[in-house]
Amino acid sequence: MLYSLSLIRGFQEEAPVRKYFTRAMTSISNISKGSIIRFKGEPHIMESLVHRTPGNLRAFYQASMRNLKSGRNVEYRFSATESVDLIVTERKEYQYLYPDGSDFVMMDNETFDQINVPESAIGPAVRFLKDGVNAMIVFSDDGAILSVELPTFVEVEITETSPATKDDRATSGTKTAVIETGAEVNVPMFLQTGSIIRVDTRSGEYIERVKK
Repeated sequence: MLYSLSLIRGFQEEAPVRKYFTRAMTSISNISKGSIIRFKGEPHIMESLVHRTPGNLRAFYQASMRNLKSGRNVEYRFSATESVDLIVTERKEYQYLYPDGSDFVMMDNETFDQINVPESAIGPAVRFLKDGVNAMIVFSDDGAILSVELPTFVEVEITETSPATKDDRATSGTKTAVIETGAEVNVPMFLQTGSIIRVDTRSGEYIERVKK
């Protein structure tokens, strides 16, 4: 794992504040999953957006969003002709180093500057935040951290699960396993402590065993 000089010296350098972002009003029809909008004065990431036309009623968009400051989930119905405040963002790759209280310290892979990222910016995927993993940090128009996009899949080690038996290898059931980040994942019965698995960070689902 790479560490910056500031980490070795025992202090944390302050990352430069970004001030060059813009915002734009656009139709809700131009928004898609992953877009970040300013809704009721605060940044929200679009988790899902479904166009609906109920019978003879006017069409609308049913949105599921997550408030990037509070982490709260929000359901809202936009009219089909409504405009929203789209935040134009910058995405930059950072490497996760270590936890710092309720925050997580991440390092810019180009400048080696370090920043503290709040848990609310990572969302539910925080349970799969593994030492040394690279992730994309999304910055807002005023330089604030909006969200962290982990890789879609991560490889993790099972640190605790019930022993596998000969009978388990012939069954298609699942059991609970604790992985190296502390999260719990449902895995096939034949897996055991020390196995490396690939997990989907969006859903938390087991994908496959990784043979090393």
